[in-house]
Amino acid sequence: MKSILIIGLGDFGHYLCRDLANLKNEIMIVDQDETAMEDLLDIVSDSLIADCTRESVLKKLGVDNFDICFVCISGNFQCSLEITSLLKDLGAKYVVSMVRSEVHAKFLLRNGADEVIHPNRGAAMRAAVKYNNDHIFDYIDLKDGYSIYEITPMKDWVGRTILSSDIRARHSLYIVGIISSDGHTNFMPDPQTMIRDGDHLMVLAHRDTIDKLMKKMR
Repeated sequence: MKSILIIGLGDFGHYLCRDLANLKNEIMIVDQDETAMEDLLDIVSDSLIADCTRESVLKKLGVDNFDICFVCISGNFQCSLEITSLLKDLGAKYVVSMVRSEVHAKFLLRNGADEVIHPNRGAAMRAAVKYNNDHIFDYIDLKDGYSIYEITPMKDWVGRTILSSDIRARHSLYIVGIISSDGHTNFMPDPQTMIRDGDHLMVLAHRDTIDKLMKKMR
């Protein structure tokens, strides 16, 4: 479970909040419009009606206490930029800002955003899964609860081959690719391929299987 601040509750902020809540995170939401948060009050730990472009508001929130701060302001890039910059100035650990264009993305990254995301329903769910766990970097949703996840290997897999680590039998994971530390991807790797420190594994697995594995890796 992570402590998460979401500023801005348009469509994307709503989707993100619900998805992160479903993943059992502790969430605080902030928006200037009280009606924007009414349907979320029963799934968040705290809420505030306020203007986050005011430094005094962010100071009271104690933004440095949150694991991740999301800035989901739509329709006002200036506000998004100001809030992103203020969050970093006040010691926010990790700031993820919503963007509408690549130009906006560049400005946000230069002014405090650690990462940016483009708003749509799929992006909200991907962001929720990704930021919910430090060992999941991305995923592709398939059907019937199955997805392809990009994960870090468990410590006892490192230095062993895919075959000798017995990942498929022990964890019900199917390795479909290995991304090395230099960015090269080896798709459908040979069973004798060595898993190295710094590799990311692309694994096909059911959601329940990944949940169990992530609990072991915490």
